[in-house]
Amino acid sequence: MNIPTVPPKPSNVSCSNCQACCCRLEVMIISGTGVPDKFIKRDQYGGETMLRLDDGWCAALDRDSLMCSIYENRPWICREFEMGSGECMDERDKFL
Repeated sequence: MNIPTVPPKPSNVSCSNCQACCCRLEVMIISGTGVPDKFIKRDQYGGETMLRLDDGWCAALDRDSLMCSIYENRPWICREFEMGSGECMDERDKFL
């Protein structure tokens, strides 16, 4: 009997194989980093999150390169989200 095998997960996540899975998460803006207003969604209480488009991805994500178009001004939480961390791999598992 043949048992199907699961392909191995990539051991190293880098910008070239990232797939921008974390760019589908809701990102609260909790500090001033200079995020342009066109990428900010404000709720009725003044809370700010990164705007997500109909495809579910962050509005600041360049859809061709899957790289952040405002990298130097990205929100604090994006700066703290470590590529290849447990949280990163959990998000990748949901989409890949």
